[in-house]
Amino acid sequence: MTDKYINPFTDFGFKKIFGEESNKDLLIDFIHTLLPHKKNILSIRYLQTEKLGRANTERRAVFDLYCENDQGEKFIVELQRAEQEYFKERSIYYATFAIQEQAQKGKWNYNWQGVYTIAIMDFTFPQMMHPNVKSEIVLYDQHNQVVFSDKLQFIYLEMSKFNKTLEELETYDDKWLFLLKNLDKLYEIPEQLREKAFLKIFQLAEIAKYKPKERQNYEQSLKEYRDLENSLELKYEKGKKEGRKEGRREGRREGRIEGKIEIAFNAIKKGFDDQAIADLTGLSIEDIQKLRTT
Repeated sequence: MTDKYINPFTDFGFKKIFGEESNKDLLIDFIHTLLPHKKNILSIRYLQTEKLGRANTERRAVFDLYCENDQGEKFIVELQRAEQEYFKERSIYYATFAIQEQAQKGKWNYNWQGVYTIAIMDFTFPQMMHPNVKSEIVLYDQHNQVVFSDKLQFIYLEMSKFNKTLEELETYDDKWLFLLKNLDKLYEIPEQLREKAFLKIFQLAEIAKYKPKERQNYEQSLKEYRDLENSLELKYEKGKKEGRKEGRREGRREGRIEGKIEIAFNAIKKGFDDQAIADLTGLSIEDIQKLRTT
């Protein structure tokens, strides 16, 4: 059976849902969902996605989507399909372009508008020990335990961690995540997803309604997506075969770490202090404090 709806993780699918003028309302709804304190967004406009460095020799940044709301705040929306070792660092680097371009010549008080990055990822961060799909990052004063600035904010969605079924969907956030992950696997519109925004997505995502050229563009985008998946799978299998012994050692190491984390979670629930848990598990105080916030 052929797919009825497009795959949102293809470049075509992502741009179709979030990157077209006629679908700005979907992008605004998505931003409202992930950044509820930005419910006051009335309009948004798309900006040039390629940003050059201050000199020809400096690196450039190319965003998937780059837009600005009616208050001058910037939003970077990225779809990252393949794991990248320094993806977090890259996303921070990209955000600096959105800050620097706000600089004004002459006298300026440095009061730049907020910059918000939303990264939809088809992989997980190895360093993230929590089970949460959504990570929300701001500048934080660790000593005084207060937010230092929320003008620079990052939302990371580790989609591989989202495994809820239709029956388990509880929030509007859940529904958005479920639709993004499963749209191309659906053939009917579930009762749980009969919200205004989602009904529009089902309508614009129906492949049979596309003109030949548009369908051809989607098929090419889908091929590129599948080629990337196959390439990553082959790379994984090759690495597993070549490094089987090392893999077993690494697997045992990861198993020990997971065991320590499970023990730490149980100890936290029972009221143990950080030092006692550290002595018990060998985890660092910093790691234990991170576990307490999950």
